[in-house]
Amino acid sequence: MQTFIYNALPGRIVFGAGRSLEVASELERLGANRALVLCSEAQADAAQTVAISLGTLCAGVCSEAVMHTPVVKTEHVLELVKKLEVDCLIALGGGSAIGLSKALALRTGLPQIAIPTTYAGSEVTAVLGETADGVKRTQRSLEVLPEVVIYDVEQTLQLPASMSAASGMNALAHAAEALYSQDANPLVSQLATQAIEALASSLPTIVRQPHDRQARSQAQYGAWLAGTCLGVVGMSLHHKLCHVLGGTFDLPHAETHAAMLPHAMAYNAEAAPQAMAVIATALQTHNAPFGLFELVKNLNLPLSLKQLGMQESDLPLALELTMRDAYWSPRPLEKNALHTLLHNAYHGLAPFTP
Repeated sequence: MQTFIYNALPGRIVFGAGRSLEVASELERLGANRALVLCSEAQADAAQTVAISLGTLCAGVCSEAVMHTPVVKTEHVLELVKKLEVDCLIALGGGSAIGLSKALALRTGLPQIAIPTTYAGSEVTAVLGETADGVKRTQRSLEVLPEVVIYDVEQTLQLPASMSAASGMNALAHAAEALYSQDANPLVSQLATQAIEALASSLPTIVRQPHDRQARSQAQYGAWLAGTCLGVVGMSLHHKLCHVLGGTFDLPHAETHAAMLPHAMAYNAEAAPQAMAVIATALQTHNAPFGLFELVKNLNLPLSLKQLGMQESDLPLALELTMRDAYWSPRPLEKNALHTLLHNAYHGLAPFTP
């Protein structure tokens, strides 16, 4: 048996259709009675429904969450938190809403209830990524871990098929990298394998039949497992690339994960053969990077950074920032190889394996 360390994270998971209606009882369990509901503009109507269900327990709704958690936005909303004398944060949405909630919790110590509407998995991690001056940086702290997460499939039914697919690939990336993380351990590897299987089998169904509750529930289950993996092990090259591309060039978070994952996997393929074999088996394919590339293609997601709005002239800066403060990687970072990786990803070429 390999030697390993496993640090379990605290948290209460409430899983089931319609259970977001129980948010008032969860709020009372926390001893809170002035909650602020956080969301993005797109989720404003759903947030209002939650606010109405809370009645006098709701202090207000803030629909200002945006991608990549800019510090300037957090500081603006922090003034509202103080003004309303908020004693609990409720994040309804994907990574943007949950990121804002985490950033506020870090600054205030307030408890959080997360109601995910996507498959990002951020809700079960003690990781916060914030963007300031065009650079996205991450940190780990139990202060940002939500106390309660409510997985209600009903909250995901309005998520467009394309966004569902991209968000699911974001989650799948957490699980894939967990398999060759520096902190990998047997339990996380089991969770990661189940997550990949659940997401790879459910996402194509969601694209074909967006209102399939069983597929969406399966995707939520996979996202929970994948997020749990990310919460207890370190990140590697793929996440570093996505943080650079999203934080510096403002590329869409989930779609960037989808486009980059096959290339990051290919880069580390020879250095992590056991992980690649597990991923390939979970995808029911023979080659993990190419299997992921085909999955992205079958989900009708953008395959290239060019499609996501990046300029080719930005690639040198992306390379420089990826090499700076590098995350641990099974294969050491090599400038020429990373240049090839970014070139292939920019043009949407098949992943290159040595």
